[in-house]
Amino acid sequence: MKKVMIVVALLGLALIVIPAMLVFMNRLSWQTHAHLMLLGTILWFVAAPWWMREVEK
Repeated sequence: MKKVMIVVALLGLALIVIPAMLVFMNRLSWQTHAHLMLLGTILWFVAAPWWMREVEK
C-alpha cells in the first residue's frame, strides 16, 4: 500500500509540474492546464500524508 501511495503522490507532482511547462511552450491550453493541476494537487494532498506518516515513525 505504501508503494502505491508513493506512486500516486509522484503522479500528482508530475501533474503539477509538467502541464506548467507545456503551457509555457504553448503546447497546452490554459483550461486544460488548470484542470490537470487541480487533479495533481488533489492527488498529492490525498496520497502524500499516507506515506509520509510512515517515514516519521
